[in-house]
Amino acid sequence: MTVELSVATQIDLSLRLAIGLILGAVIGFERELHRQPAGFRTHSLVALGAALFTVVSAFGFEGSMVDPTRIAAQIVSGIGFIGAGTILQHRGHIRGLTTAASLWAVAAIGTAAGAGMYVVAIVGTVLILVVLSLLDWVENFTKRKLQLGKSRYDVPDEPEDGMSEDMP
Repeated sequence: MTVELSVATQIDLSLRLAIGLILGAVIGFERELHRQPAGFRTHSLVALGAALFTVVSAFGFEGSMVDPTRIAAQIVSGIGFIGAGTILQHRGHIRGLTTAASLWAVAAIGTAAGAGMYVVAIVGTVLILVVLSLLDWVENFTKRKLQLGKSRYDVPDEPEDGMSEDMP
């Protein structure tokens, strides 16, 4: 059974969706600038989708047998499927873990926005940006100062012809 919502409530819920989308887009833009496999549109859609699932879960159904936390719990596990698609493995080297983690975190931002927790969603977005931008700078600075080589998680560059070096 669905709930009848006033126009004012539906506007509030629409605002939650918009905030989730905008905050996801901000994080996606940072990923796009770093040319990661999941960027602006992907992060925007993940945050919007999580916000929409949260709104529908909390406001779409009524009754004593309804548990609004069930859908939110499925967001957490479901986003892992999308995140797994951003992880690339090549000869034992891994790339895309940070992007997968940022998608997972963006789903949480969308869930917070969908729940109407605007301050939490905004602070979460800022903290994610700190991790992605500031800590990336700290990592690169430290590698230069300590004269460390490539990370063992970097995928080696492919030959220009697209063929593996092991192939004839």
